[in-house]
Amino acid sequence: MSKELESVGLIRSAVPEEGLFADKEWLISPEPFPLTEQCTEELEKLGYRLQLFVRACNRLYQLSVQGKQPKWVADYLDQGKPQELVEYSREKIFSNEIPQIIRPDVILTENGFTIAELDSVPGGIGLTGWLNQTYAALGHDVIGGANGMQEGFHSLLPKGGDVLISQEASTYLPEMKWLARQINQLHPEAPITVKSAEDYSPNGSSEKRDVYRFFELFDIPNLPSAPALMKAALKGQIRITPPIKPCLEEKMWFALFWMRPLRDFWRRELSERHFLKLQKVIPYTWIVDPSPLPHNAAIPRLDIHDWRELGSFSQKQRELILKISGYSELAWGSRGVVFGQDMPQHEWKAAVGRALDLFEKSPRILQQFHKARVLEHPYHHAESNTIRKMQARVRLCPYYFITDSQTTLSGALATICPADKKLLHGMKDAILAPAAVKPSA
Repeated sequence: MSKELESVGLIRSAVPEEGLFADKEWLISPEPFPLTEQCTEELEKLGYRLQLFVRACNRLYQLSVQGKQPKWVADYLDQGKPQELVEYSREKIFSNEIPQIIRPDVILTENGFTIAELDSVPGGIGLTGWLNQTYAALGHDVIGGANGMQEGFHSLLPKGGDVLISQEASTYLPEMKWLARQINQLHPEAPITVKSAEDYSPNGSSEKRDVYRFFELFDIPNLPSAPALMKAALKGQIRITPPIKPCLEEKMWFALFWMRPLRDFWRRELSERHFLKLQKVIPYTWIVDPSPLPHNAAIPRLDIHDWRELGSFSQKQRELILKISGYSELAWGSRGVVFGQDMPQHEWKAAVGRALDLFEKSPRILQQFHKARVLEHPYHHAESNTIRKMQARVRLCPYYFITDSQTTLSGALATICPADKKLLHGMKDAILAPAAVKPSA
């Protein structure tokens, strides 16, 4: 048996009996996805810049609410959300809270990389921890090390706490149970438990309790426990992370980043250097707002006066992604995402029309599409029991944990998809592997 096949056997035998993703399969590679030292260094720096960005987003929203920045900023971010949820998120006790995990979807391109979006309630935390642990045991220098993800997550709940997973997010239940077991072995003095978000009841103790929220905010109406949970957080009896702040879970922040009236704010909050660095990796993005423009105005870079003109773009012009901005069951994973070049003209026109018609309830954004570069990576072909090479495109998901303004890159998950795929996400014919630093020649 070859060394590669032996590695595959060891990896497969290490899969927990209950699995990691419910009813999900992927291809196994005998080796991690290699990153150059330069690329790894850029990813390290990206974490700090994204922390600055998220903090600036939080500040911009608050300043908009206070009338010290344009009112339309908060209006956009609050659109389509229940008023009581908006008012709750604005409570003073939560004013400085931001998500403590930042996970960008990084697309590797011919010229470096671009960020498709940010996720502050990401899946894959336990999976990446397991991959790192498993491949590290085979001698690979994985990013974050064997226990980086476990220690990173523990830093969010240093005194222990509860991970609340809703039925909507139950696909990720096995990986979070695995993660909790691992952390409890490393830190038995601060145990973490995984519980149903629907049935959870704050214990009412005077001791502050930590809770990790593994459910999307649109799911709150389906959770009988939500009112008591939110009340306890408001009283300071428990701490919930990520915070219940729907404004921070919007994809339209990338559009606000590019808006000219806000340029001075971003430069001031981020510094000129970090602002310019983020401009290189954040794709140009628009909010698909049907509000009429002055007769002599045009939508930047698209050179159209009315959004409905977008529906008549040729296939060549449609290197564009249309997606729901947030607060929707279609706003996570690859659901609710439309790639302009992948559909006939009439379907694209209809998608643009829907985006405009649903603006008040569920705003959409439009984003420049950056094609991922093609590369090769080995995988195990189960039917022939051989190692083959896949022509592939890669989405890299680095996980950054934030504690006391420090940002730590604790692991990175590579989703290696067949080269004919345009939208890169987990699928049964994709390879999932940890990222590792490529040894110097």
